[in-house]
Amino acid sequence: MSDAQKWPNAVWIVRHGESAGNVAREAAEAAGHASIDIRMRDVDVPLSTLGERQAAALGRWFGQMPPEQRPTVVLTSPYLRARETAALLLRAAGIEPDAHVVDERLREREFGILDRLTRVGIQQQFPDQAEFYRLLGKFYHRPPGGESWCDVILRLRSVIDTLSRDYCEERVLIVVHQVVVLCFRYLLECMTEEEILAIDRARDVANCSVTSYRFDPDQGLHGKLALELYNFVAPLEEAGAEITREPDVPIGPK
Repeated sequence: MSDAQKWPNAVWIVRHGESAGNVAREAAEAAGHASIDIRMRDVDVPLSTLGERQAAALGRWFGQMPPEQRPTVVLTSPYLRARETAALLLRAAGIEPDAHVVDERLREREFGILDRLTRVGIQQQFPDQAEFYRLLGKFYHRPPGGESWCDVILRLRSVIDTLSRDYCEERVLIVVHQVVVLCFRYLLECMTEEEILAIDRARDVANCSVTSYRFDPDQGLHGKLALELYNFVAPLEEAGAEITREPDVPIGPK
């Protein structure tokens, strides 16, 4: 390892495949229901059948890479849908990483009392929280018992410290959730609140989409990770897997 480089050579940040929660959330919103019909903890929500196909399709894309370009380290959220995505992806790719770590800092944003509620349900049951959200915005609004985007960013700062301390010159695959993908972008690209929220408004992060970075030695004093791909879904399109972008089960404003 060179003295100057502190970053991995490559980082891929992947949102998990479509989950049963995504499907239930879409049905509840379409029907105008107040709550989402999922009878398990959010951490235990599995992939849908389509989500499994999406993960396998993305895995085949990784498997087409030369061995010297494939991930060597895998970090995953502890949520079942993320762990299943990582396992199916690695199996389809034929990759056995040197390290595979389940890291609770990569978990989904926690929604507290707004968990399982649709927008209709929030307005009906917690109109004060709907108003706080309107006043503060999603970046700073923290529902009781839950997290704001800033809270997610705070825990991801230590993940980035881990990347630069433990995985220098490695190739790291990270399997996480929609808001976590966006918060990684905010940190790695030194964005403002306005910049990352504009990206969020433009389009949801697709299931099994790839956001990737490559180490560029010519940026900054000692080089830095430079964005290569964002919300990249070509591997799914080429495999004929449907592209899905539903927010996760705890719909209360993402």
